[in-house]
Amino acid sequence: MSQFDYDLFVIGAGSGGVRAARTAAATGARVAIAEDRYLGGTCVNVGCVPKKLYSYAAHFHDAFEDAHGFGWTLPQAPEFDWATLRDNKIGEIKRLNGIYGKLLENAGVRLINARAKVLDAHSVEVDGERISAEKILVAVGGWPWVPDFPGNEYALNSNQVFDLERFPERFLVLGGGYIAVEFASIFNGLGADAHLVYRGDLFLRGFDQEVREFTRDEMAKKGVNLHFGANIESIEKVDTGLKVTLTSGEVLEVDAVLSATGRKPHLQGLGLDSLGIELDDGGYIKVNDRFETSEPSILALGDVTGGPELTPVALAEAMHMVAHHYGQPPKGPMNYDNIATAVFCHPNIGTVGLSEEAARERFAAIRVYRTDFRPMKHTLSGSEERCLMKLIVDDATDVVVGAHMVGEEAGEIIQGIAIAVRAGLTKADFDATVGIHPTGAEEFVTMRSESRRWPQNDA
Repeated sequence: MSQFDYDLFVIGAGSGGVRAARTAAATGARVAIAEDRYLGGTCVNVGCVPKKLYSYAAHFHDAFEDAHGFGWTLPQAPEFDWATLRDNKIGEIKRLNGIYGKLLENAGVRLINARAKVLDAHSVEVDGERISAEKILVAVGGWPWVPDFPGNEYALNSNQVFDLERFPERFLVLGGGYIAVEFASIFNGLGADAHLVYRGDLFLRGFDQEVREFTRDEMAKKGVNLHFGANIESIEKVDTGLKVTLTSGEVLEVDAVLSATGRKPHLQGLGLDSLGIELDDGGYIKVNDRFETSEPSILALGDVTGGPELTPVALAEAMHMVAHHYGQPPKGPMNYDNIATAVFCHPNIGTVGLSEEAARERFAAIRVYRTDFRPMKHTLSGSEERCLMKLIVDDATDVVVGAHMVGEEAGEIIQGIAIAVRAGLTKADFDATVGIHPTGAEEFVTMRSESRRWPQNDA
């Protein structure tokens, strides 16, 4: 018999924690998991899932407008009811919470609804109980933070924005990452006068430059007010709302301010500092290829380790970790190359592989194929929305090393393209693929003409 109560104790029942617990239990390991808030973590409760539902809701605004060109006439002007969307979302999240609970129960994992604290290398305290485990996994994810400025107590964080009592007719988002551009688009689509304030000269740092510029122009066409090169200096509560003063000197009055300025590892009170667990300069837990911390019996994965903060990444890390410790060890470390992602702004962004700028740094020469066009749908809808598609090719091998799209259902389309990029297919393979007509996606296999190359040919 083992000297420990459990083989694995997981702290945090988000996507990575639940997957690790279930997968480890399937190998015969005795597993317990502790969660003090909600099952499913950020993604299910205050991230990907509710955000996508709200994005769907916001798209109806365009759909109603587009319908006229196709012969549809609405008997009256459509009206949006925030409470209906909010409460239906709450019901769906409760349903998903129940599913996660059942998954753990069916896997034989003990669930403890409380915050756990690490006492030593093999012990935790949770809900007044001391529990021992051969290994302890920290998968608590991140927590949003709000910058320090006068009146920052009036700013919402991304955990709070989904459940507002009243719909903000005037809405301001601070930030330039995924969450900021998504919520600026969402509230704009739902009918708010939406503003996005970002200190840099262009949002979505790290994405392909052309994608960033194209998205900026399309969002502006849809009515999002973009304020680059500015930050919030102060927020003051006034009788008619919130008075927001920007560092540019501009003053805006709004009903709500969302601080979408990132998340930090949610490590407070876990007790890791008493064990001397090493953190990097950003406060993330350092781990090796086996997801072991500086204390080998303490493991960590997901957003607390500073990798790509994406749900599918946490799931993949969980599978990789379990294989190392409870199954057949993988032949090498987890591969983080060519991870596809989507940004659910309006229009959507889908991307996989290298940006044009990153490809220039990695390869001696590259070719770029790109197209932007007005989708077939909008020839009748009357919308001026355009779509961008782009392939980056290593000139020496003809391998497609990057694919990018800005347009309707970009995430759905790029998921398929990601398989090709991950497999190392060449531009010749793309060219030899027969397209599906008429679709927008067929453009990825019909872009025959080179748009530009780098370095530029002097001839």
